[in-house]
Amino acid sequence: MFNPKMVLIDVDGTLVDSVPDLAFCVDAMMKQLAMPVRGEAIVRQWVGNGVQRLVERALTNDLDGYPDAELFARAMPIFMELYAENTSKRSRLYAGVLEGLDFLQSCTGLKIGCVTNKAAQFTLPLLTDLGIVDRFEIIISGDTLAEKKPHPLPLLHAAEALGVKPEDAVMIGDSKSDVKAARAAGFTIICMTYGYNHGEDIRHYAPDAVIDSMVELRNLIAH
Repeated sequence: MFNPKMVLIDVDGTLVDSVPDLAFCVDAMMKQLAMPVRGEAIVRQWVGNGVQRLVERALTNDLDGYPDAELFARAMPIFMELYAENTSKRSRLYAGVLEGLDFLQSCTGLKIGCVTNKAAQFTLPLLTDLGIVDRFEIIISGDTLAEKKPHPLPLLHAAEALGVKPEDAVMIGDSKSDVKAARAAGFTIICMTYGYNHGEDIRHYAPDAVIDSMVELRNLIAH
């Protein structure tokens, strides 16, 4: 059992399955560029490092790819316009998320925050449309600070803002980026088996605990 004073939760792949919207926008962008569409299955392997990285991967059809600068400069505004209109039309909370948030909010004195690499212009509407924006005392997006995950700065910033020591904090995420950020910040890290980790089993990165649903937090976090 963990006995944290603060829990920070990732968005994409942890709270929200946002791939249906992201895949729609990728394919619509590719059509506008007269390039082959990529499809939801492959986009699911590419998400988790912010939309710029997603666009780069889509243009090259490669997880590690970087496109021609001119092509990227044409593509990025197209994607941003599409995603602004399609941030939450197809995205859904994962099963167990509401129950998990209810449990965390029932824990006496526990502070709850959100840390994501998604830009604020997309994060806040998404959390609002899905009805959970008010669950968090702090929301740190990918462009809130000078660094984003896997850098520890967003986690440390949240801890400082909420007056919690890193050793009293838990990060809940789904990817190696979350694990690396938590380890660097001195947080405990709990990971979901589902989500977006580029097709790798998150257990390979040795988080402190792995769960299938946020309902299981009641078995890990002291009331």
